[in-house]
Amino acid sequence: MNAPYRKPQVCVLGSADPGSRAYELAGDAGGVLARLGITVVSGCGSPATRVAAERAIQAGGLVLSIVPPDEMPPPDWPATVVLPCGMGDARNLLMALAGDACIVIGGRAGTKSEVHLAWLHKRPLLPLVGCGGWSDTLLADPPDERANSAILPWGSVIELQAHLSHLGLAKGANRISTAGTD
Repeated sequence: MNAPYRKPQVCVLGSADPGSRAYELAGDAGGVLARLGITVVSGCGSPATRVAAERAIQAGGLVLSIVPPDEMPPPDWPATVVLPCGMGDARNLLMALAGDACIVIGGRAGTKSEVHLAWLHKRPLLPLVGCGGWSDTLLADPPDERANSAILPWGSVIELQAHLSHLGLAKGANRISTAGTD
């Protein structure tokens, strides 16, 4: 039997201020994704998406960073692979399509754009809830009435792992220690 070559990929979208609970959970999510063998897709532009990428790399994971300009970012950019797309805000479509699912943290206009595109292309959405921000309301107020994809809210890393497992993205979820990550 042939093993699949492609690892699951999950986009981390959104924003949160350093020191906030949402920021800390974004970092924890990046580490968990890496330990589960899931490639993190992140623009790394907001503090929340950057800390998710940094923690994924620290945990030995892969991070694909899709950046809006056509230039490579500085050498300290938290990514193992960088794709400078030169498309400005149109890069949001690449972000929406690059994941098997999308984690949504807080969020502003760019995040809403990415989430709506992910919804149109039937990507499951995993909004962080209980920390404030737009992601708190996503389940009650989805992009439209079509129910294009699952919306699976999470407020702890344990809940996030359960959703990733339910989606078939976290085959090794039982290997992950949850000590200090809820």
